Amino acid sequence: MFSQQVMRLSTRRAFSASSIARVHFKEGVYSNLPFKIHNRKIPFALVHFGFFGVGFAVPFIACYVQMKKAGNI
Repeated sequence: MFSQQVMRLSTRRAFSASSIARVHFKEGVYSNLPFKIHNRKIPFALVHFGFFGVGFAVPFIACYVQMKKAGNI
């Protein structure tokens, strides 16, 4: 039994984390986003809410057009 434990301990491989990091990425708030937040020509909030606002409005506009075409409005 003791020899089996010694055998298990001797065959273990030592895994470690990566070696010294040669690249240093910018750290801090907003650094993990794939798009620019600061110093934009168009404010990010305008683009964000505009994109989702258009997506939200499309079904209502389509419904209005179809009802207008059918003469229900």
